[in-house]
Amino acid sequence: MTDVLDEGPFFHGTIVDLRVGDLLTAGYRSNYRPEVVMNHIYFTALVDGAGLAAEIAADLSGGGAVPRVYAVEPTGTFENDPNVTDKKFPGNPTRSYRSSAPIRVIGEITNWTRLTPEALQVWRERLTALRSDERGEIIN
Repeated sequence: MTDVLDEGPFFHGTIVDLRVGDLLTAGYRSNYRPEVVMNHIYFTALVDGAGLAAEIAADLSGGGAVPRVYAVEPTGTFENDPNVTDKKFPGNPTRSYRSSAPIRVIGEITNWTRLTPEALQVWRERLTALRSDERGEIIN
């Protein structure tokens, strides 16, 4: 795995209504593979990447959920996300990270590039294909 490239700021996308100071922890089911309980909490240095994750989570929830993006800070060590780093892309162009330690909410972000309905449909199709493909396995 490559060295960690960022010192922040970092962002996390979700559908959960959080407050400044809240801690996000591992141990919850994956939005993408609900049968998998995650050993890490994921975050990115790209606000639009967190927005994408939030919008996908809202879509997968079955409707009515509000996508939210938070500025976060790691409370412990973190590493490049191996689910995208070098497995699919050389280096870490998505600037995605994960930690087994909690991450702390330091603010809410309300301005990110929203997905068009067409782009959201493309992501639905990608996720459906990934679920049926062994290569879509989560490195946990």
